[in-house]
Amino acid sequence: MTEPATAAEDVRAAAGEAGVPAHVAIIMDGNGRWAQKRHLPRAEGHRRGVEALRRAVRAAAARGIRYLTIYSFSSENWRRPATEIADLMNLLKLFVRRDLAELHRANVRVRILGERANLKPDITALLEEAESVTRDNTGLTLVVAFNYGSRQEIVRAARRLAEEVAAGRLAPDTIDADAVAARLDLAGVPDPDLIIRTSGEQRLSNFLLWQAAYAELVFLPVLWPDFDEAAFDEALAEFARRERRYGGLTASA
Repeated sequence: MTEPATAAEDVRAAAGEAGVPAHVAIIMDGNGRWAQKRHLPRAEGHRRGVEALRRAVRAAAARGIRYLTIYSFSSENWRRPATEIADLMNLLKLFVRRDLAELHRANVRVRILGERANLKPDITALLEEAESVTRDNTGLTLVVAFNYGSRQEIVRAARRLAEEVAAGRLAPDTIDADAVAARLDLAGVPDPDLIIRTSGEQRLSNFLLWQAAYAELVFLPVLWPDFDEAAFDEALAEFARRERRYGGLTASA
């Protein structure tokens, strides 16, 4: 059985004609190890990681990628030491204050993915500002997964469906994959074509589990602060070598 047609196929087709994935997602891993190898504090690794993020955004836009999703802070990251969490929150504030105007000028639209209910008001305000300022932009969409966990996202979608069924607004037998997808946090954004993870680790770590069903996965040994255009192009070249079938057969089969 082949994958059913979806609205996202138009986006995929348009990007495919240009030879690039429409949606790239990145698990930015290795900041701590980068710093440790250089006998630097972990905070310096995170700071250099922000510089790598800037390079990635510019590279994605230059290559015609429509959506770039980055895993910036997972729901499990709250288990880290309080000092490191404070450093990460400060970097987020600096990134929004210093980079939001540049992103806006570059016609980048920012969208935030993840749970906001338990965030501090100043962090929530920054996230909302980033979205509101860039809402009407039509270039690259930068999706920032912050306080995000994919299992939690799927649970929220299931809860929404259950509430609609209980209220009589939805019949259980009408629930299908499209109904679930429409209630996910990333509804309206095509599934990622390519997921890149840096640092050599080979797992998704609770990132876009539903949306990754047909994504191509590329694992790079480079630590995130060293991620540059050459590394990005290496991942894109590997993607181009893959034959995507969506459950169907190859052209020669």
